[in-house]
Amino acid sequence: MSRLSGRVALVTGVARGQGRAHAVRLAREGAHIAGLDIAGPIDGIPYEHATPEDLETTARLVESQGRESMLRQGDVRDLDALTELANDTVERWGRLDVVVANAGICIPAAWAEATPKVFQDTLDINVTGTWNTVMAAAPHLIATGRGSIILISSYAGKKMQPFMVHYTTSKHAITGMTRAFAAELGAHNIRVNSVHPGAVDSPMGSGQMQSRIAETNETNQRLAPMGTPFLNEYAASTDQIADAVAFLASDDASFITAEHLSVDGGAQYF
Repeated sequence: MSRLSGRVALVTGVARGQGRAHAVRLAREGAHIAGLDIAGPIDGIPYEHATPEDLETTARLVESQGRESMLRQGDVRDLDALTELANDTVERWGRLDVVVANAGICIPAAWAEATPKVFQDTLDINVTGTWNTVMAAAPHLIATGRGSIILISSYAGKKMQPFMVHYTTSKHAITGMTRAFAAELGAHNIRVNSVHPGAVDSPMGSGQMQSRIAETNETNQRLAPMGTPFLNEYAASTDQIADAVAFLASDDASFITAEHLSVDGGAQYF
């Protein structure tokens, strides 16, 4: 039997990349999938933005696993939109068991290049958007009587990401948020853990992302090698991150909470 048979998961940033991989993997494990993605332009990101067509593709991939989907275009900065999605999820399937707060942005900028807008947008999406997701979903997990919440942080949430003060700040906040929610929601048999990828082969590396990273590296070459994995592969696949998410969502991790699981090939120690 699949590990999540009969359960329901909500995933943000679901249109492509890691979010899509999480949705498809959780569906393969037996869960119906609700999801949210802005699926449109975001100011300042140097990589290609997700589209409504990407969202439709994720829905087809979920349904190809024999599970149902309910995916919507929306912004994690909008608590009302997330609350409506969570409410409609429970109305449709009668429960909510797993939450994956995956939506986030990454804008390379050396400390002196970053603008107030870059800093604010990064915190609004990566931090407030994650808080909104938990706040919208947690009451339904409490009603279910158990659950697993997985917050997607980063290698930058354990060590730091050179030339991204704003991103590092946001991902450290997710690490602390994981512990804080785990402490209080544990009384309701809800586990809260974070996953910390290093480099990932995903659409976040598209467009001008690599050239922007190279440009910021030039501001201080001593920091450029930080985050190099110990293993031969430089980047994880999105499926490798989804493996960790599926584990934490399942009963295989039934006594694991407030944990920060790295999937970075050892990069945090370089």
